[in-house]
Amino acid sequence: MKRADVIELFSRLRELDPHPTTELVYSTPFELLVAVVLSAQATDVGVNKATKKLYPVANTPQAILDLGEDSLKRYISTIGLFNAKAKNVIALCRLLIEKHGGEVPRTREALEALPGVGRKTANVVLNTAFNEPTIAVDTHIFRVANRTGLAPGKDVRAVEDKLEKTIPAEFKHDAHHWLILHGRYVCKARKPDCPHCVIRDLCRYKHKTVAD
Repeated sequence: MKRADVIELFSRLRELDPHPTTELVYSTPFELLVAVVLSAQATDVGVNKATKKLYPVANTPQAILDLGEDSLKRYISTIGLFNAKAKNVIALCRLLIEKHGGEVPRTREALEALPGVGRKTANVVLNTAFNEPTIAVDTHIFRVANRTGLAPGKDVRAVEDKLEKTIPAEFKHDAHHWLILHGRYVCKARKPDCPHCVIRDLCRYKHKTVAD
């Protein structure tokens, strides 16, 4: 995609939503970190339902450790892979207390060293909690980047690297939120809603849908 088209694409997405953010509900970096860990292979809506009950009871590393793994499982049992996630969250809390004074670290290396935290989760926390211009490539962004021709790549890291090079600095902080929301609500997996897409004319996707 030409640079002028990239600028136009993000200008239109920004006009639609000037201040995009995650749909996960949180009030502290720690709450965000736990929510993102829980969101792997789960919906934000499902995670929010669980954390709405969990966080009033335990929303710090020590409080969740005190709660214990079995009790934590009961709060998050509606989320996929909750057994493994509960184990990771407990281990994550222990490490935060032992190595970081109970605070969420602000570097990618320290975040990725936490149980259950991969590159995508670290990027979300760095961007959303600490205002770093990182790009967290999930399935929505991977699809949109490839379909539109914005940053085609064979895997998520290739797409992330290409997006880093392609997206102008003025859009970089909010770019992954715009792309996630666009993929979630417009450029959907099974049937993209091309007739209502604000970037339709810039998109390289060959199989655009038409209005019914």
